[in-house]
Amino acid sequence: MFIDRHEGGERVAIVYVYQRNDDTFDEFYALVDASDVEIISFQKVQRQLFSAKFLIGSGKVESIAQEIKEQKIDLVLINKDLTPAQGRNLEEKWCVKVCDRTDLILDIFAQRAFTYEGKLQVELAQCHHLMSRLVRGWTHLERQKGGIGLRGPGETQLETDRRLLQMRMKQLKSKLSKVKKQRDQSRRGRARGDIPTVALVGYTNAGKSSLFNSLTSADILAADQLFATLDPTLRTLVLPSIGKVIFADTVGFIRDLPHDLVAAFSATLEEVVYADLLLHVSDVADSHRTEQALAVQTVLKDLDADKLPTLRVYNKIDLGTQWVAKIDRNDAGLPVAVWLSTHTGEGIDLLQQAIVERLAKNKIRQIIQLSMDKAWLRTELYNRKAVISESHDAMPEFWKLEIELDAHTFDKLKNHWQ
Repeated sequence: MFIDRHEGGERVAIVYVYQRNDDTFDEFYALVDASDVEIISFQKVQRQLFSAKFLIGSGKVESIAQEIKEQKIDLVLINKDLTPAQGRNLEEKWCVKVCDRTDLILDIFAQRAFTYEGKLQVELAQCHHLMSRLVRGWTHLERQKGGIGLRGPGETQLETDRRLLQMRMKQLKSKLSKVKKQRDQSRRGRARGDIPTVALVGYTNAGKSSLFNSLTSADILAADQLFATLDPTLRTLVLPSIGKVIFADTVGFIRDLPHDLVAAFSATLEEVVYADLLLHVSDVADSHRTEQALAVQTVLKDLDADKLPTLRVYNKIDLGTQWVAKIDRNDAGLPVAVWLSTHTGEGIDLLQQAIVERLAKNKIRQIIQLSMDKAWLRTELYNRKAVISESHDAMPEFWKLEIELDAHTFDKLKNHWQ
């Protein structure tokens, strides 16, 4: 990759800066835990107002500088997003690399990207982020090129770095554009085959990958850590009366997800935009699930996907005795939420039932007759799991089938039995 991530196992100092009623500590600590570093020092700093120069007070900056020197710290992690000037000032004072929250998230993404597309997207996000922070590395703008043919004002080192970054970003966007065309082709193929797509969305570590594995018998990584899933995964499942359904597992969202990441992962997140149904997975045992749900809605709104049909999935009901597997319905009887546990498997069948009902809301049920020369059509209807019941009449020979299909497929096939 163009931008390397830090080496694992570094000696790290955490500086947690907070204001009154701040409740993001657990989430930030989980981010640090997912980043494979050795925590040597921890400082909790409460501020009424944030300093424009250092974010924190100058006295605290000096005391942390002394600890960094005594403990031989390699890296400082701060839970807030720093301005380029704040980052530069702190690095000058502490003489070590300083990473803010966005740096940390990008670093985790760099660790978790395994596919070609995922690596391209992470690098593009890193380039976007670094572009605004070149001032950290190059403060002496008088550093000029010289030599034969290059004398005069020339080009500053900062301008050179910016130009190189812009060139690299252009290359990455070109490569991702090719990936997008491949995705569009696959998506058009699914549309021609009338195969609906169900996308799993939700806050990171809500259990999306575990649910995806339970539904599709896949074996993707499902770990108790933030951003365990980065690369998108598609699997097919055959559901009664619906037939083939594509399930898409996507990257988890987080509060204040960096816009660079949303932009860079637009190709991946298109699986969400073009889905027929969203499964919004929440950890029912998390005390911050309301705020997390709002964070997910914010990202969906950024993607223009907040109006898509959505089925809420409350996962991890096994963590409390007050929750039971069930389907919540609206006044019209349509499923709006399912309570389940991917750990015990309780409620998975209810979720499949709810998905069928949501995808089948435009279904047509009818009894048809097929002559014996239409055996291929009978097989097709069974493959789509559209047959509810069947009887056979020998005089003359034909099959009588009770079927249920979505309106579009019904219109496409009905000429074959009429």
